[in-house]
Amino acid sequence: MTDLKPDLPASDVPPVAQAKPNRNAGRRGGRSARGGESARGQGGAAAGPRGLRSHPVLEQLAGWYPQLFGAVFLPLKRGIFQDLQAAHPVELEREALKQAMAIHTRSTRYLTAVASGLPRHDLQGQPVEPMAPEHVHHALLEVFRRRQGRGGEDLLPKLRNRIVQAFEASGLSREAYAELVRGRDEAANALLDEALGEAAARAAKDEALLRTFEASGQTLETFADMYGLVPGTAAQTLERARQRRTGT
Repeated sequence: MTDLKPDLPASDVPPVAQAKPNRNAGRRGGRSARGGESARGQGGAAAGPRGLRSHPVLEQLAGWYPQLFGAVFLPLKRGIFQDLQAAHPVELEREALKQAMAIHTRSTRYLTAVASGLPRHDLQGQPVEPMAPEHVHHALLEVFRRRQGRGGEDLLPKLRNRIVQAFEASGLSREAYAELVRGRDEAANALLDEALGEAAARAAKDEALLRTFEASGQTLETFADMYGLVPGTAAQTLERARQRRTGT
């Protein structure tokens, strides 16, 4: 659905012009233990017994940095390639590390972490910089593309809702967000426009509810009961509308 932009700088890993479907998904021996991506043709060892990682360097990294490369993946800071080289100048050969990091950052598990909007982390597992909105958006599209091809369920509504959430979390205006994430894929751009339209409608509805609440002079509990709302949900909606007003 979209061109997959490398999560690490182009100097760190070979650029990915366009992610291709994993034709081996679901076939015996065609999936690695790291996010279900085939390691064949990517410079790594072929997937073998269950639990075997797709590249020996990834095994080393998981042992050294389980908080980043272990059971749970976290988005990596830009320049992590150089940090790893500096931390392990003898143990890590440059080309092997390139191959391993390419496999890691192209995996569905890693892209899912990026799509969640988590910040980037350093080798100590500490968050050091926010994830750029365009990286979140492109990761969402790529994860959707891979999962949509696995079954008959229509995942577009879920994707559209995730785009709305990513847009709202970005703190950007509708125009600024669209300019930042819009690509060359017309279908993806149409979906983006739909999501931004839904976000605008949701924001208008939230604002109308806030104005009604402010004009009512009622407590939150009484107001929620009057309109058949759950107090907790009403409180979240009102707070969301207040934040939009103040731009926070």
